[in-house]
Amino acid sequence: MDISENIKQYKDELSEGVKLVAISKTKPNEDILEAYRAGQRIFGENKIQEMTDKWEELPQDIEWHMVGHVQRNKVKYMAPFVSLIHAVDSLKLLKEINKRAKQNDRVINCLLQVKIAEEDSKFGISDEEAREILASEAYAKMENVKIIGLMGMATFTDDEDQVKSEFRYLKSVFEELKMDFPELEELSMGMSGDYKIALECGTTMVRIGSSIFGARNYN
Repeated sequence: MDISENIKQYKDELSEGVKLVAISKTKPNEDILEAYRAGQRIFGENKIQEMTDKWEELPQDIEWHMVGHVQRNKVKYMAPFVSLIHAVDSLKLLKEINKRAKQNDRVINCLLQVKIAEEDSKFGISDEEAREILASEAYAKMENVKIIGLMGMATFTDDEDQVKSEFRYLKSVFEELKMDFPELEELSMGMSGDYKIALECGTTMVRIGSSIFGARNYN
């Protein structure tokens, strides 16, 4: 697996304005450094402890994105450094992020995770709940978090039409919310298996792991 070649290939393929988040979970620091030397600066992790260890050991100009489901009791560990939290799915979690960001004298950017897949296993909120959070007085009072967009995960299926309709739906929710909340600018959708469809549907951020780094090590 030539990581630097893969990074270059994706960068060439992605249109202007689409960010590549290299999903580095379970991958060793050497692999991340190889991607880093190829010019990659945004890396995504799904376990806070693993991400914190990597943050301490790797170059300080890396932007760390938390892409997995977040437990509120773990937020404090990533609050000093995380650049973007992709999967915010409750006002309670947002309050905790705000509290921990304030303790670190930072503003932490977040995406609201909207549930677009049919599988029960996927987390996320409805478009109505996303609107309620954005319009809430509680969020208006938070000075240390900023919701800058939405994230969604399509159903894990070979049916491309279904994936396309889910991404299109998320794009339409994004455009609708953007009319009332113009600070929304990022739409994170698309992974190794479906990123081409996500590009067609207007994503601004793709999350690619196995096609860059090879199969994950779950041992």
